[in-house]
Amino acid sequence: MRQINFVIIFISCLAFALFTIQNTEPTTIHIVPGVQLQAPIAVELLLAIGLGAVFAWIFSIWTHWQRLMIANQKMRQSNVHIQELESKIEKYQTEVQSLKLALPPANDASNQQAQAEMISN
Repeated sequence: MRQINFVIIFISCLAFALFTIQNTEPTTIHIVPGVQLQAPIAVELLLAIGLGAVFAWIFSIWTHWQRLMIANQKMRQSNVHIQELESKIEKYQTEVQSLKLALPPANDASNQQAQAEMISN
């Protein structure tokens, strides 16, 4: 993906350079009413492209920051959910242990035969 981005940027810059070489005649830039500036078309385009690049960079930082905030929020929610599940596991383990202690001990085979003989006699 980076190579594709590089090729696109390279071709755009090459086209811009060729365009500026051919368009050097000065024009008037009206910044605000009453304020004018004369500069070659190439300079005007360079300023416009530069401002566009700065705005695109600021927007990319903004969206990256938003994605980080959303990811952090999801991570916090996941950590809370994990802690809840771990506490439930501990609760269930203690419950199982208490139920094991409440069960009568299992009889081995010799005890079972002795009980069966006593019952039959």
